Amino acid sequence: MALPTDDAWTLDFHDAPQPFLDAAGALLAADPVLGSVIASVTQRAARELADGRDSWAEAGAPFERWWVVVRDGHGDVVSAAMRTAPFRPHPTFSMPMPDGAARALAAALHERGEHLGGANGALPGAEVLARATAELSGGELVVDKATRLWECTSVEVPPAPEGRLRRATEADAELVLAWFTAFHAEADEQAGREPDPTAGEHNTLDSVLVRIREGVEWLWELPDGTPAHLTGAGLPSYGVSRIGPVFTPKEFRGRGIASYVVGELTRRGLESGHRMCLFTDRANPTSNKVYAALGYEPTVDMAEHVVGLPDGDSSRGAEVNRLAGR
Repeated sequence: MALPTDDAWTLDFHDAPQPFLDAAGALLAADPVLGSVIASVTQRAARELADGRDSWAEAGAPFERWWVVVRDGHGDVVSAAMRTAPFRPHPTFSMPMPDGAARALAAALHERGEHLGGANGALPGAEVLARATAELSGGELVVDKATRLWECTSVEVPPAPEGRLRRATEADAELVLAWFTAFHAEADEQAGREPDPTAGEHNTLDSVLVRIREGVEWLWELPDGTPAHLTGAGLPSYGVSRIGPVFTPKEFRGRGIASYVVGELTRRGLESGHRMCLFTDRANPTSNKVYAALGYEPTVDMAEHVVGLPDGDSSRGAEVNRLAGR
């Protein structure tokens, strides 16, 4: 569905992944690092539907997921966004977007009665979208997390610690799921934020098994066979593979495992002809320093925003209050 706007932006909405990829493919291919999140998530959704599975049905969201292509007055595709996050408040994720287009998207969602509870992605467009949403709804905007996208073109792999790197297997699924959950909580702690008890709830054993079967989750084993670390390295989308999550339980930290595993998986990706990227939390100086030492360089700053409703909606209101420190 294409919606013209007063600012000469056209919003071309899609409710299925493949038509969106057909429309946005040239944009995603032109800047595949900036588009890596949208591309990888959308391609996974397309694979799921082709296999007869629809994980969105399990999200319990009060709206149908969507993707949007933004066209300028000449009809050229200039940006893209999606609302496919299975976790509350089901934020959008957007590529760099002109301010006028971001405001037009906020207005289009408001007009159809869809409250946008969060907006993530490249700045300043994601913030403009969130702020315009708050203004239209009379709600409150809180910046949840400042993130940074990095790319590595030449990696310095540190010496390997004792142990071995192996792909996770289906037998590891429960451990991987537990570490996914722990990753979210400890990432908040390391950044000096109060841990969100609901973070990671969207991860399920089924979703973990999908990733394991794709071969994208890696474990580091100590010499005695004890798993001590997890790193993901996603399937390439438009030639780009994204590292994450990266998690080491507290009892195994300080041994250089994370630096080595991320460096080694980055090296393998580069040698296979892939571009390699990852996200960091800008409030976590340790991870930023580690990845910079490996050869990763900042590409663009992003942020995660939460938009609350003025009517005291319990879930959204509680989230805004938590982030505001109330």
